[in-house]
Amino acid sequence: MQNLDAALRAASVSATVTTAVSMQVLSNTYPPSQGQFSAEAAPIMTQITKFLASKNSPLLVNVYPYFARIGDPLNVELNYALLEDGAAAVPDCPHTYQNLFDAMVDAFHAALENAGGSNVQLVVSETGWPSDGGRDASVENAQTYNNNLIRRVSSGEGTPRRPGKDIDTYIFAMFNENLKPEGVERNWGLFYPNLTEVYHANF
Repeated sequence: MQNLDAALRAASVSATVTTAVSMQVLSNTYPPSQGQFSAEAAPIMTQITKFLASKNSPLLVNVYPYFARIGDPLNVELNYALLEDGAAAVPDCPHTYQNLFDAMVDAFHAALENAGGSNVQLVVSETGWPSDGGRDASVENAQTYNNNLIRRVSSGEGTPRRPGKDIDTYIFAMFNENLKPEGVERNWGLFYPNLTEVYHANF
């Protein structure tokens, strides 16, 4: 990243250099205020955080409430993962979390702050919900999650830890991928490979 940034500047190219990571670089996400990088990831993530902070560049992170839900279904309520109104709120003084997406994003914010990156903004480079192939994977749940997500990030409300801050968010994926192994990995798309909708998303 440093070399690429230096090369772009030497060529008088104005560009943002960043990278994408998964939530797995965190060792703790609950409560969100206790978010921190794992011992294994911390050395490199601290360097990346300082680089991005010095450039005022964002970090891209892949946020999948679906995997958090199926990894701990007894403690992660489905409606909380689907961003549904009326899900049981999770307190994290002084904040309260109404959905898992906000909680996961803010856990990453906390980790960045602990690594010296309080000014580093997050871009959610991947999120979504599968429509088939596994537990809680259904067309209804996928449509519910993505439409609730669109409404949430379009509101401009930000997260409890970063209120009023837009969250640029990208939905994975455009198409179901019929060449992947059987299971959820095939079924994240808004469209089938023949271009027909799996379900409608309210963009």
